[in-house]
Amino acid sequence: MKERFDLLVFDWDGTLFDSIGWIVESLQYAARECGLPVPSDPVARSVIGLGLHEAMESLYPGASSELALRVAQSYRRYYGSRLAAMSLFEGMHEMLTELKARGYRLAVATGKARAGLDHALRATGTEGLFHATRCADETASKPDPTMLLQLMGELRVTPERTLMIGDSVHDLRMAQNAGVCAVGVGCGANGMSELTEFNPVVCLRTTAELLSLLS
Repeated sequence: MKERFDLLVFDWDGTLFDSIGWIVESLQYAARECGLPVPSDPVARSVIGLGLHEAMESLYPGASSELALRVAQSYRRYYGSRLAAMSLFEGMHEMLTELKARGYRLAVATGKARAGLDHALRATGTEGLFHATRCADETASKPDPTMLLQLMGELRVTPERTLMIGDSVHDLRMAQNAGVCAVGVGCGANGMSELTEFNPVVCLRTTAELLSLLS
């Protein structure tokens, strides 16, 4: 695979950033605070990767826009309360630095809001490693292919030269919808058995294994 791709597009939460457990807890806290049914761990994991608005619609279909906004605000407040204690998965900064040095163009496609991603990039010292980023509050949410299509257009890379790396079925569905190859990583929202149903090029246990795959 060394010469096959020019653009590597990463999901953020659960792929580069070790945050899945905290996202689940934050969704459950917000539900309790707002008097709504508390999603189980698997149900909460099932919406990770979607934009927050789409996640609320999936968890609480038919809820009023006012209630959905209250839940989203509660989630953001609780999630942000421990953000400083979270970090990239081990080896991620070194991996991204090496991939960029090899000439790959790097991008992020995430269900996070722009403010949240920008904060995370600054906190992890990775903002200078990516050539472009897209967030769910500035374009269509996964699994719509628009994020990938916009990134490929901006960086002038064709679908056949683009690789999506993600930990959720929403990442892999988005890649399929955009006509892009994908690598699944089993360190986040969905297990490897779920990810392999979407025919990734390969499914890795951790994102760090990507460096060897591309060597």
